[in-house]
Amino acid sequence: MSKISVALTAEMNDLVQAAVASSEYATGSEVIREALREWKLRRSLRQHERAELQRLWDEGLESGPGRLGSMDAVKREGRRRLEGGSSPAD
Repeated sequence: MSKISVALTAEMNDLVQAAVASSEYATGSEVIREALREWKLRRSLRQHERAELQRLWDEGLESGPGRLGSMDAVKREGRRRLEGGSSPAD
């Protein structure tokens, strides 16, 4: 295990100290390690979400031109649906 020094704001330090004082964690290091594990997980999930979005984007492009033909037509269709009209595809 390696050690590093990290500067925390007063607010962050208070949060770490409160977590230790409440016996939720035994040490400040445990708090920081858990925070880093959570950060790593969120980062991984974001990467997977980006990859899925890219896959869907590519799939959409490969599916050919849209049935509405232009952005103005897409906007008109969206406004029509918001006003309560049913979609021709419904």
